[in-house]
This record gives sequence, structure tokens and C-alpha cells, in this order.
Amino acid sequence: MINKAEKSITDVLSQIKDGATIMIGGFGTAGQPAELIDGLISLGIKDLVIINNNAGNGDYGLAKLLETGAVRKIICSFPRQSDSWVFDKLYHAGKIELELVPQGNLACRIQAAGMGLGAVYTPTGFGTLLAEGKETREIDGKDYVLEYPIKADFALIKADKGDRWGNLVYRKSARNFGPIMAMAADVTIAQVSETVELGKLDPEHVITPGIFVQHVVQIQPAITESTSTVNTATA
Repeated sequence: MINKAEKSITDVLSQIKDGATIMIGGFGTAGQPAELIDGLISLGIKDLVIINNNAGNGDYGLAKLLETGAVRKIICSFPRQSDSWVFDKLYHAGKIELELVPQGNLACRIQAAGMGLGAVYTPTGFGTLLAEGKETREIDGKDYVLEYPIKADFALIKADKGDRWGNLVYRKSARNFGPIMAMAADVTIAQVSETVELGKLDPEHVITPGIFVQHVVQIQPAITESTSTVNTATA
């Protein structure tokens, strides 16, 4: 019987080792799997490469992970904002490497990995520093840059509901990068607010089919972000 529901964050995250490449869902804090990130921190894993839309907010979630020094490199499209002081401090101290990727390119490169494409041509970045050293080509009179897929060993994502087969539905804008990251990682771990019985999710509403998800962990909502803790729950 297929059952991807897990009771322990620690157990499911323990398969992640030093040096892993990890995609983390979220657009800012929307859809960010904060409890999975807290679990990652508690395990003390180091030398990580993180793929995310931005580089953390305040001292919460991804920023909290960066603060521990566990991240060697971050690949993202939006590293600078008013509350990105953790990344800013690390970057200017030479303690973290940055690969800056325009947001559309980030999405299509992740999608390319999930769909098994060898590479994609995109006009975004042509003629800029971001295209230096990359192959370019003119297609139908328009200039393009060759970009390669971005894939990962693990994807940590957040969904609203899931079942024991790993089928997921999301809540509004919290959906963001989760679906494409689930397709582009060897192992996808999804935290959900609620697990439901098989057949309770309308198939027309399932965004991420269970074939792309290996583990589902139900998280009890924290009272506030600042008091968010790693929880285990029955699934």
C-alpha cells in the first residue's frame, strides 16, 4: 500500500546530507515551508546549495537557515530587499556565493529540469552581464541566451492539503514555485496543513500529482511566525 505520509520531520529530513542541493518553495514567506527549514537547521547539515526565489526575509525561515552558515551558495532571482539583512551581511563578508537568475529564467530553468529538457533559449539577460560566457543565438531575428536546467537533490515545499499518495493542492499565492520544484528534484518533501483521505481531493483541483512527491508531513500551524517550532503530527 502506498503511504507517503510521515509522522516525523526529523526522520524524513535525515536523508539529506552535507553538500546537498535543495530547492525551497516560497515567494518571500508565502508558501515557504518554514517548519521543514527549522527541521533542517536542527540537523546541522552544512555546505548546502539553496535554490529559492529570494534570499530570505528578516530572521525567519530561509534567512534563519542562512544565519547558521549552513548555506554555501544560493541561486535566486531577488536577493536584495528591505529585510534581507542576513544575506546582505553574509554576501558582503564573502561567506556565501550568489548566482543571480532573472525570475522568469529561474522558473523556466526549473521547469526544464522537471520536463527533461536539455536546455532552453531565452531572450532575458541577452546583452547583459548575466549572459557573459554563455552561448547565444539569433532565432527569427531575435537574440537569445542558452540557459541550462536547474535541478536539485531535494525540494522542500508547502501545500495546503495532501493525501497519502502525495497529491497536493495549494492555497492561493502560496502555490508559486512549489509545483515546478516538485518536478525538478530527485526527492520532494511537502509539508501540509491537512492530510485527507484518498478521494477527498477533487482531481480537477490537484496541482501536484503524487508521482512527483515522495514524502508528506502534516504540520500543526504555529501561533505566530516568531514562535514557529518543528512539530510532528499524525498524518
